[in-house]
Parts: sequence; structure tokens; C-alpha cells
Amino acid sequence: MTWTKEMFGVEKPIIALLHLQALPGDPLYGGDMEGVYRQALEDLNGLQDGGVDGVLIANEFSLPYQINADPVTIGAMGYLVGRLKEFIRIPFGVNVVLNPMASLELAASTGASFIRSAFTGAYMGENGVVNTDVAAVVRRKKALGLDHLKMLYKVNPESDAYLVERDIRVITKSILFHCSPDGLCVSGASAGSETSTDAIALVRSVAGDTPVFCNTGCNAQTAVEKLSSSDGACVGTTFKKDGKFENNVDPERVVEFMKVVKAFRETL
Repeated sequence: MTWTKEMFGVEKPIIALLHLQALPGDPLYGGDMEGVYRQALEDLNGLQDGGVDGVLIANEFSLPYQINADPVTIGAMGYLVGRLKEFIRIPFGVNVVLNPMASLELAASTGASFIRSAFTGAYMGENGVVNTDVAAVVRRKKALGLDHLKMLYKVNPESDAYLVERDIRVITKSILFHCSPDGLCVSGASAGSETSTDAIALVRSVAGDTPVFCNTGCNAQTAVEKLSSSDGACVGTTFKKDGKFENNVDPERVVEFMKVVKAFRETL
């Protein structure tokens, strides 16, 4: 049995993104942490009641993202996850955007089952140049005794590009050899942008037994196509009202999407 089937209880799991509103210290923060919590709980309930298989809690509205997250950001996320935990009924993960080590530390303190990040490579974008240190993250994971924690590696970080262009299959093989990832995530050009089915298929062709996730842009119309080439999907924007990144979760869109996914699973 694959670890994804063991953790989520289904083939080709759907991991929903729970996008936290802006937090203290963020330019968009509205000064109301209780409001941030209430909205997060409402979104969580909408996702769970709609039938998603897992949830990844991320500071998606901490725009512009910090390469080194402030302690207040990590503290705020820990506070919110701690309050949400009593209502979480499915496996959950955490992600401090652009901060692999912070994501790991947050998982250790909240009991998360998985984390997702761009753990490897050197890339650039609007946030500047990012040079990761996967060796430090993996060693910290071992030191913290987090053998159970699954790490989902982004093969191609959305919105950014590697400093030196390489074939996505070469990148995948290198990650597999050097890092033994638990899962691989293939992204589109930005959050909510469709991931190329061809790119997913290329990664899948060399990934072996390692699960491959469609990381962005999967919706009710493309779910069957994307899941036919992948082992699961991370889904955020399509669950929002009108399918817009800036909106909150629309429970009806969650139900609609999951109906398509469940019908597809019955054909497997």
C-alpha cells in the first residue's frame, strides 16, 4: 500500500489548500486575528464537508512573501493551527510559503502529517534569488524525530524559474537520487494556473514509486485529465468563490469538484 493510500484512505487524494488571510506583520493584515481565525475555520469546514481528503494550511496572503519569514508569522500560524486542530477531521499539513525550514519547524510543533515546499534548487522571481538548503532541512527533520512526516517536493516552483534551465525529467531524477522525496509536485506558472499535463506525464515517467501531484490549476473540468496522469492533486483556487484566488472557499464548488473526483475513482 502506498503511503498516500495509507494516510488519506483513497487513491489519488485531493489535498485542499487552506489559505490563511494576512497575518500580523503582513502588509495586508487587517488587525483582527480573531477574524482571521473565524474565516479559516469557515473555510476548513467548507473543505471538509465537501469531501476533500487532506488539507494544507498555508500563509498564502502574506504578500509579498518573505524569503526568511518573521517569527511573528510562524507564531501566528502556530496559534491558528492550534485552535483549528480540534476541528480538523482529515490529515493536515502546513506550509510557510518560501520557507522550507520554517514549515518543518511548524509541523514539529503542530503535529502536521506533511509539508510542501521548494526544498531544492536555486531559482529566481519577484522575491529575488532563492538558494535552498535541502540538506539542512532533512537533517533537522531527522534531529527532531519526524520520521513520520512526509515531504512533498516542488519539482518546479510556481511563479519562479531555476537559474539554469534543465529538463524537468533531469530535475526529477536528481531530486529522487539526492533527497528520497516522499512526493513530487508539478506546478503551473502561478497559483491557480493550470499545470501542463505533459509536464506531469514527464515527471511521472521517471518518478518510479514516488507519488506525483498536480500542484496548481486543477478544476472540475480538468480533474479527470490531471488525475489520469498523476497520483493526486493539491487544489486551492478552484475551491474559492467564482474560482478567484482572493476569495474565500465556496462549499458548493468543493462538492462539485469532489463529485467529479469520486466518480473518476470508481473507474480505477
